[in-house]
Amino acid sequence: MRALLVANPAATTTSARTRDVLTHALASEMKLEAVTTEYRGHARDLGRKAAHEGVDLVVALGGDGTVNEVVNGLLHEGPDPERLPRLAVVPGGSTNVFARALGLPNDSVEATGALLDALREQRERTVGLGLAAGTPGTEDESVPARWFTFCAGFGFDAGVVGRVEQQRERGKRSTHALYVRQLMRQFWEEPNRRRGTITLERPGADPVTDLVLSIVCNTSPWTYLGNRPLYASPEASFDTALDVLALDRLSTPAVARYATQLLTSTPERGPHGKHAVSLHDLTDFTLHSKVPLPFQMDGDHLGLRTSVRFTGVRRALRVIV
Repeated sequence: MRALLVANPAATTTSARTRDVLTHALASEMKLEAVTTEYRGHARDLGRKAAHEGVDLVVALGGDGTVNEVVNGLLHEGPDPERLPRLAVVPGGSTNVFARALGLPNDSVEATGALLDALREQRERTVGLGLAAGTPGTEDESVPARWFTFCAGFGFDAGVVGRVEQQRERGKRSTHALYVRQLMRQFWEEPNRRRGTITLERPGADPVTDLVLSIVCNTSPWTYLGNRPLYASPEASFDTALDVLALDRLSTPAVARYATQLLTSTPERGPHGKHAVSLHDLTDFTLHSKVPLPFQMDGDHLGLRTSVRFTGVRRALRVIV
């Protein structure tokens, strides 16, 4: 078996020793090439090269951003799970939502052991993914399509992600406390808290208008606060298309209510109420905004957009579990 290990040296919880242990463990089982990423987008380039060269397995060692880049490289020419390399993930970031949603240990050493066991036992599954692209006929139509593994956000939550990235560029460590602080700052400075600018359109249904927040989920949980899973869309699954949780108001009482519901959410029940919109298993829909809004995918801030078209693609990629 030919395998490629893509390791992000800047991942929050990854050390050189961890990378060495993983490299030696994998090399004892297969023909392995190990590459350390050197620039933003390098993991995507490596994934694309692996797909072209017929590599059997690509192992991503890093956080959700590294995994997202590898996936976009593998699927550069579209989904073809029988032809493309299989993906394996060893978590090395601060949250590791994709790996944990697959049921993998959050510790990199334990995850390495689980990976080796899965390879020996030939355990894998084929997962669905989300695809986001610019909308034809809008100023964003030239934006290239990009895959995401577990979530995307348009509006409020993407603004929080952008603030966190700014803090990290200033040398702050990525922690859950940092996210909470930036969330509060985004809330107090949000100009459209009481009347949103987002409209959701989907075939065969009336538009949903005046949304402030829109979270698109490809799996559940949506994210984690420490070890606590948060279920924005409890029905979301790698086996279905995409789910959406949207809010049309972010007043102080509404935020207190929905934040409490999110913190106490379960696989059976997520945020709900008269200002919440929950949609399940959407294959094709578009989010438009009257003004440019922040956009994020898999926790990576991608700038401002006015329109994004989403597609839920079932059975897009084989993953070692």
